[in-house]
Amino acid sequence: MLTNLNKYRIVLGSNSPRRKELLAGLDIKFEVEVIPGIDESYPDNLSSEEIAMYIAREKSAAYLKRMTDDELLITADTIVVTYGEKIQILGKPVDREDAIEMLRSLSDKVHEVVTGVCLTTKEKTVAFAVSSAVSFAPLDDDEIIYYVDRYRPFDKAGSYGIQEWIGYVGVEAINGSFYNVMGLPVQKLYQELKNF
Repeated sequence: MLTNLNKYRIVLGSNSPRRKELLAGLDIKFEVEVIPGIDESYPDNLSSEEIAMYIAREKSAAYLKRMTDDELLITADTIVVTYGEKIQILGKPVDREDAIEMLRSLSDKVHEVVTGVCLTTKEKTVAFAVSSAVSFAPLDDDEIIYYVDRYRPFDKAGSYGIQEWIGYVGVEAINGSFYNVMGLPVQKLYQELKNF
């Protein structure tokens, strides 16, 4: 499958074990390259989908100078969006207390998980975003603290991994792609790669 990609050396620009696992599920050969410390800030006036695509593009731009003509780079960024008195964008927590607060803000509410993906070669860039709505059950502080202390979700947007304990006990429903919530919307990525 995806024979149109045979001319490329595919590179995943991510240190996320979940993204590696999900991309591997598409049965394409790829390598992983990580540039640490890429700035993940964004302009204030962007929508949630634009934020995720903006950061995915910024990650891609960090690799551009070192890319060769035969490379196809895949970068991605996931954010969590809560809707209450004001819209909040949740990235990765800065520490344990931040993780606990994030999970409290998700408890007993519906939030949106948005992943932006950027496909880049020296000649072409394609970016897209996928959204999924996730409904969380009420979580008490003991459950939140147990999860944070045991699973240490400090590398995850919104402080949780849906494939971990908190997903088993907390997620009531998903409207959209489960894999998007994990960090890579593989069905949409497959379609984009097919058309690349």
